[in-house]
Amino acid sequence: MITFVRRAAALCALGAALAACGTTGAEQTPRPAPSAPAPSPPSARTPTLAPGPGGLTPVFEHGPRTEGTKDGKLVALTFDADMTADQGPRAASGERFDNPRLIATLRKLKVPATVFMTGRWAEEYPDEARSIGRDPRFEIANHSYSHYAYTDDCYGLPTVSEDRMRTDLERAYTAFEKAGVPNPMPYFRFPGGCYDKAALRELSATGVTAVQWDVVSGDAFATDADAVTRQVLDGVRPGSVVVMHCTRSAAPVTEEVVRAVVPELRRQGYRFVKVSELIGAANGRR
Repeated sequence: MITFVRRAAALCALGAALAACGTTGAEQTPRPAPSAPAPSPPSARTPTLAPGPGGLTPVFEHGPRTEGTKDGKLVALTFDADMTADQGPRAASGERFDNPRLIATLRKLKVPATVFMTGRWAEEYPDEARSIGRDPRFEIANHSYSHYAYTDDCYGLPTVSEDRMRTDLERAYTAFEKAGVPNPMPYFRFPGGCYDKAALRELSATGVTAVQWDVVSGDAFATDADAVTRQVLDGVRPGSVVVMHCTRSAAPVTEEVVRAVVPELRRQGYRFVKVSELIGAANGRR
């Protein structure tokens, strides 16, 4: 029996939404890209975690739980730009998996953020992917190409076989390159947040740091912005990583939530940073 490495309480709320985000039609493994290059090695200035036990891909969930230090009270807002490999027909029929208004609000409020983007999303919205990637306020990280799960039993998502996990990750970097995204980060978020030792082992050669979270916003398919806002504010602690979504049809109140959360957390003394800065703080680096 496979023992999943997951934070059950944190993923429970997100899981129901991800099940609804699943694809229609037969579940299948995405085809590999013809020649998907490995992601570029992280530069010496890009904070990553050291490999885990046995050389497994390291997993980052939150930064230092400190305040009153030179880092202060840090918090990272992260946004999953989800689009599953076989959702092209839904996009063609008018469903919107992007959220330009959310990105505009982050810019207006001067909030740094990390966007975990699927390769399929970058293919569908190359201009937006390029614009986000070229904005120094943001960083783009990898959320797989397909948004298929890297374990079985992950909220009904189709699965990627072990022998294609690395190809799926690398194919996302290829999509970013084709869209004109410069310097995507060597960070990876598992679809559904589901992973096990086999998945960590399969991705270890890529050099990525897996990034999870410690605050589930509950924004996916939510219609009550006030409830999502309260959930975020109740959960944030120094060093928190908040998971939200950058998909207009699946997370319609996220932009409204950001407009409420940002000034309140700033009032409480928090400083917004990208995931790379949180990892750097965890490493004792700036």
